[in-house]
Amino acid sequence: MDFVSGSGFADFSTELEDFGVKKVKKYDRQWSVGQGGSICSDPAIADGKIFFGSCDHNVYAVDAKTGNEVWRFRADGIIECSSPLVMGGILYIGSHAGDFHAIDVRNGKGIWKYITGGDIASSPSGNGKYVYIGSRDGYFYALDAKTGTLVWRFRTGDSVSSASVVHANMVFFGSYDSNFYCLDTENGKELWRYKTGGELFLVHKPLVDGDSVYFGCFDNYLYALNIRNGSLVWKFKTGEYGNSSGPAIHGNVLYHGARDGVLFAIDSKTGREIWRFSGGRDSMSIVPLVYENRIYFGSGDTNFYCLDMNGKELWRFKTDGHAWCNPVEFSGSVIFCSWDCHAYSLDCVTGKLNWKFATSNMSMSSLPPPYDAYEVEVKKFITNDDSKDDEKYDVNVSEDISNESEYSVKSEYVFKSEYA
Repeated sequence: MDFVSGSGFADFSTELEDFGVKKVKKYDRQWSVGQGGSICSDPAIADGKIFFGSCDHNVYAVDAKTGNEVWRFRADGIIECSSPLVMGGILYIGSHAGDFHAIDVRNGKGIWKYITGGDIASSPSGNGKYVYIGSRDGYFYALDAKTGTLVWRFRTGDSVSSASVVHANMVFFGSYDSNFYCLDTENGKELWRYKTGGELFLVHKPLVDGDSVYFGCFDNYLYALNIRNGSLVWKFKTGEYGNSSGPAIHGNVLYHGARDGVLFAIDSKTGREIWRFSGGRDSMSIVPLVYENRIYFGSGDTNFYCLDMNGKELWRFKTDGHAWCNPVEFSGSVIFCSWDCHAYSLDCVTGKLNWKFATSNMSMSSLPPPYDAYEVEVKKFITNDDSKDDEKYDVNVSEDISNESEYSVKSEYVFKSEYA
């Protein structure tokens, strides 16, 4: 195993025959974001403008053709992981201060504000009549879309930091209590829930297609459930660092970015892998854009990628920060936001820069490492030469078959590190 120079392991010379990744705490990175101008809010597009929030507390409206600012609205707290919903001429978005805003898309004026009991790091959904949002206080809220009046709220067992999606009379979302919920949109009655093996922090909304709903989980699986009864259709194993989004779909193929830095192409009916593309060693918590037989997405390695439909890289564009925001298309251009405090517009064919827009604060917000909820366990095993000294060391190696992880062999000789 080759440790990166400067990682603290340069002089670590013992023979390493296996290593594994162990999750040691709940993922809580989103609550530790510092002040700055970074963007982790997917842009929404309407009437020739893009809308997004920033860690500088502002919601921006930017001309999609020129990159010029149209208006800005200041919220009470950092806007991070909450992406705007534009519905009926109103923009809805929340902040870490627990405030949920309705803003006039024409002029950026506030219409109403609702205060929840905790930070908001989730994205809203709506059906025209109601708008839905989750909060760190453990509740999932339904509000009147015009007035902001509370219609109902549903209590889960932990924080709700999941984007939601509405389909017919159902609204779907996940909770840190490891449950994926389906509620009635009118009265908040639970229709079903599905228990996963980890917390559900869906930065990007689940996908509903046909009779299935698709979402990722921090138990390292992408799930497909039946939307009527919540029964498991299939689940697909990704890497060791979890999932925090739903996939995109084109035809019968799902495109899913995992937090290991891998984009998967998966058969939507069977859950079988078709191909994979590695986008670096940092998180790829994205839902790609499929447009004109090309796949567009950003990565935590600071690059924005364009692939053909077979997973071959056509071009990449480098930013100065994590590019976790989902892209949108406008008149032959692809627009996305970056942690480097900029929104970008690129030519879809060539990747050439059309324009970039800077937020009010050009200092990138502080953020804990992407894998700080995990430890690497390095394990040294006895070889034949070592067996002569087995009385001295008395090593007892056992196999744990109760864990689905492929790294299931335990040893008394365990070296733990936060290096990921």
